[in-house]
Amino acid sequence: MSSARVDYIAPWWTYWLNQFPHVNLRFQPVDHTFNPQEENYQQSLIFLSCVAAAGLGVNLLCLAIYLSCLCCCRKDEEEEESKKSNSCCVTWAAVAAGLICCVAVGVGFYGNSETNDGVYQLTYSLYNVNNTLAGVDSLVTGTMGGMQSGLKDHLSRLDEIFATRGDFVQTLHFMQQMADSIIKQLLGLPDWEKAKVDLAAIADQTAYVEYYRWLTFLLILILDLVICLAACLGLAKQSRWLLTTMMVFGVLTLILSWASLGADMATAVGTSDFCVAPDKFLMNQTKDIISSDIVHYYLYCSQTLPNPFQQFVLQSLTVFQRSLTTMQIQIQGLLQFAVPLFPTAKRDLLSIQHLLNNSEASLHQLTALLDCRGLNKDYLDALIGVCYDGVEGLLYLCLFSLLAACAFSVMLCAIPRAWRQIANRERDYDDIIDGDPFNPQSRRMASHHSHPGNMHSFCSYSSSMGSQTSLHPPTQTVTNAPISEYINQSALFGGNPRFENVPLIGRGSPPPSYSPTMRATYLSMTEDQIRHFGEDFQA
Repeated sequence: MSSARVDYIAPWWTYWLNQFPHVNLRFQPVDHTFNPQEENYQQSLIFLSCVAAAGLGVNLLCLAIYLSCLCCCRKDEEEEESKKSNSCCVTWAAVAAGLICCVAVGVGFYGNSETNDGVYQLTYSLYNVNNTLAGVDSLVTGTMGGMQSGLKDHLSRLDEIFATRGDFVQTLHFMQQMADSIIKQLLGLPDWEKAKVDLAAIADQTAYVEYYRWLTFLLILILDLVICLAACLGLAKQSRWLLTTMMVFGVLTLILSWASLGADMATAVGTSDFCVAPDKFLMNQTKDIISSDIVHYYLYCSQTLPNPFQQFVLQSLTVFQRSLTTMQIQIQGLLQFAVPLFPTAKRDLLSIQHLLNNSEASLHQLTALLDCRGLNKDYLDALIGVCYDGVEGLLYLCLFSLLAACAFSVMLCAIPRAWRQIANRERDYDDIIDGDPFNPQSRRMASHHSHPGNMHSFCSYSSSMGSQTSLHPPTQTVTNAPISEYINQSALFGGNPRFENVPLIGRGSPPPSYSPTMRATYLSMTEDQIRHFGEDFQA
């Protein structure tokens, strides 16, 4: 049996993955041959997942050390240049993390699609093989049933009709021998029933697992993209609660990335072990079900190398064809010579002729289905789907996991620095002098701590003024009474006092221009009134 395949060549990445160290959990080397039923081989694939788990532990440890150093190493004051450089570092780190995340998501979408296409090709080929085997089984069963039951009944009735003619009875016995020969040849064909059931179950299970694998990776890709965009939004808006939330989700996504890397790597290595020598694995799996000659005939489908099963099939189908031809000639002779003598035999002879015609059509279909080219094409399509598209997609998914882990590691390093810068800006904002008139916080504090006593005397301003006619001119000059300049003008003329109508004299504002009437009223105030209103409006 030739070990080289001319029509199938495993891709180079399967040989590269096959050379990965295969070590069980006791750190003992394991054979690279694909054997999923063996415990040591299973442990070698689990060991690859454990390597990814170790990488996750190292990654989290480095992040913990970095965050500890960032929290412990506090500086008292930073100059403006250092602040600008740190802000620049955070900005570039966020940009790098966003770009890496976008590239990772793009690679992940491509890898997920490629893997799905490969698995779909595998399941499609398995269903085709299953339908082929089911068709062979149906044709063999139907032909044997027709020969054993239908033909036997017709020959028994014709034997009674032709009882007086020995030559006709001898022809019927000869036809029965041909029918027994056909049944014998059909019984020599392999029984595909067990293999058919196994292939259908494998195809269904593979399609079920692949659907949820594809959906899971799709959700992971969308989650990574949403977290990346939300983190960039938090940095742009300087929202500490959004950055904190994205930091928690970033840690969870980092864990998912390493977990998917371990699962994809173990699957890729195991699949590559199969793709390097698929024929050997299939021969070992089917040795207790089907003859090795049959498996070799359909796996290689070589027209130059002799195969015992191929010779047997050709011989059986040839005998089948010759027997049918002989029986059809005998039926034509009976229709021509026996029907004029025995008209009641025409119905049975026509039924036998119809049965032979159907058997001949089944023979042609059976010849086409048993040919190695159909099943071998499905086998090669399955190999190409798994070993080319499937393994290639898994490699892209591994690359996606690595890029996503790097992107979220950079993001988890940048978010604490951004959070700290936001806190420093708020602290610097709180350190502004309270007396600064341009500080909006001091204006809010001043309005919040206004004195209620002053407001009370201000509200009783009109009642304490008295009548306007009782005012007398003061003895002091205008320049010695700065506090009295806050008198409400509307109150002096009998109106209700308003705080915004108070002149701004004495508070660093330009002096207002008074009308002659207002100035005369102001000069007519007594010293007691000036002292009274000055205490009410004292700042």
